[in-house]
Amino acid sequence: MSLPIKLHDRHFNFVNNNHLGISKPKTKLPNLKLKFRTKPIYHSDPILSVVYNSTMHASSAHPPQSAVIKSSLIDPDGGALVDLVVPESQRTAKALEAEAMPKVRLTKIDLEWVHVISEGWASPLRGFMREDQYLQSLHFNSLRIENGSFVNMSLPIVLAIDDETKERIGSSNDVGLVGPAGDLVGVLSSIEIYKHNKEERIARTWGSTAPGLPYVEEVITPAGNWLIGGDLEVLDRVKYEDGLDHYRLSPQQLRKEFDRRQADAVFAFQLRNPVHNGHALLMNDTRRRLLDMGYKNPILLLHPLGGFTKPDDVPLDVRMEQHSKVLEDGVLDPETTIVGIFPSPMHYAGPTEVQWHAKARINAGANFYIVGRDPAGMGHPIEKRDLYDPDHGKKVLTMAPGLEKLNILPFRVAAYDTVEKKMAFFDPSRAKDFLFISGTKMRAYAKSGENPPDGFMCPSGWKVLVNYYKSLQTEEASQQQAVVST
Repeated sequence: MSLPIKLHDRHFNFVNNNHLGISKPKTKLPNLKLKFRTKPIYHSDPILSVVYNSTMHASSAHPPQSAVIKSSLIDPDGGALVDLVVPESQRTAKALEAEAMPKVRLTKIDLEWVHVISEGWASPLRGFMREDQYLQSLHFNSLRIENGSFVNMSLPIVLAIDDETKERIGSSNDVGLVGPAGDLVGVLSSIEIYKHNKEERIARTWGSTAPGLPYVEEVITPAGNWLIGGDLEVLDRVKYEDGLDHYRLSPQQLRKEFDRRQADAVFAFQLRNPVHNGHALLMNDTRRRLLDMGYKNPILLLHPLGGFTKPDDVPLDVRMEQHSKVLEDGVLDPETTIVGIFPSPMHYAGPTEVQWHAKARINAGANFYIVGRDPAGMGHPIEKRDLYDPDHGKKVLTMAPGLEKLNILPFRVAAYDTVEKKMAFFDPSRAKDFLFISGTKMRAYAKSGENPPDGFMCPSGWKVLVNYYKSLQTEEASQQQAVVST
C-alpha cells in the first residue's frame, strides 16, 4: 500500500519566451501535454500521468515513435540559453577596458552567483538584477519578459555594495568585477544602483526575520546598503581549482551530454546530503516508472548543490566522494546517471527557494524534477520546529508561475524496513516495522563510528562519512590541545 499524495494536474505550456530582444520561434515537445482537470486529484503514483494529443488513454501513454531524441525536451527559459563568457579573441581587449573602470570587489558567494548567471542557470537573466527585476522577483517570484509571458525567478540574484564603493563608482556606467583573490573576473555594464532594504528582502524571501538564518547571517546582514545591477560579461569560465571542476557541467554541457546519451526523458534530483539507499530506491524507482510509461532511455541528473551551505552540512568534496562510491558500487547505474554540481549558493528558504532549484534544472534540460519533504527547508533557528510546512514545497511547485512546462515528481517516502532489512517505501499499514533515520541521526552514527543498519547505505560510501567525521574529531582534539598548551 502506498501513501496517497495530493497532486494538482499540470499542463505543458510552451511559450515564445524572450528577453532583452532575444526571441525564438515557438517550439513544442512533439504532441505532448499533461491532461488538465478542473480539480485536484489524488494519486498514489509519484509520476504524473502523461498523455498525448491522440486517442491514447493515460494508462497506455507512450512517447511518440517519431519523436526526435534530443536534449531540448524542454526549452530553456527565454528560448535560448544565456552564455555570458567573453569570446577568447576579445578577452584581452575587454580586460584592458575593465582595468580603467571603477572596481567592485566580490565575495566568495558573489562569485558563485557570477558563475550561476554567466552559464545560463538563471536564463533569461543576463546580469545582476536591476531594481525592476528585483522587485518582480521579490514580490511575484517571477519576471515578465518582453512578450508578456512570465518566467519563474523566486530568488533575487543581486550584488550588494557599500557606501564607499558607491561613492567611488560615482557617475560611471560600467564597473569591473574583482574576485576574492584580486583577479579581474568580468564587467557589469549599463549599471543601476538602488537601495538595499535588507529587512524587506529577508522577510519576503524567508517569511521570517528570526535571527540565525544561515544565508542572512553570512551574506545579507554584513552586506552594503546598496544593490548594483547591470549586464554581466565574464572574462573566463569560473573555476575553483578544488579537484571538482570536472563535475561542474554547465547547462549547455549537460544538454550536449543528454544528446550524446540519446535521452528521451531527463529527471533531476538535488541533494545537499550523502546518498543513502532510500534516495537510490527513489531514483531507481522513478526510472522504472518512466520506462513503464514508454520512455526508452530516461537519464538521471544527480545534481548536488555546490555553493554556500551552512557549517553543519557535509562539505561538497566529501559528498562528491561519497556519491562516486555509490556509482562504483552499482547502487546507481553509471550508464544512466550523470553526476554534476549545481553551483548555486543555498538559502534554506523552503518553498520560495525550491522554485529556483526547479527553474534552474529547466535551463539544464531536465523535464522531470523530483521534489521531497521540506525541500530547501531547515529547522527554525530559535524554536524547536520546522521553519516551513514540510508539504508546502511540493505543493508550491505544482502551482508556481513559469514552471508549467516542468513535470513535478513528488517524493515517495522511504524508510528502513526492519523486517526486510533494507530501505523501502513506507507502508502505513505496518508503520511499526519502519525506522526513520534522519540526517541528524545519520551524522550521529558517523561521528560515533557506529554503523547504521545493514542496507541503509553502501559500505564504501558510509566509510567516506566515517573518515570525514574522524578527521573532524582529530582536528578538534588538536585544537583543544593547542589551547591547553598555550
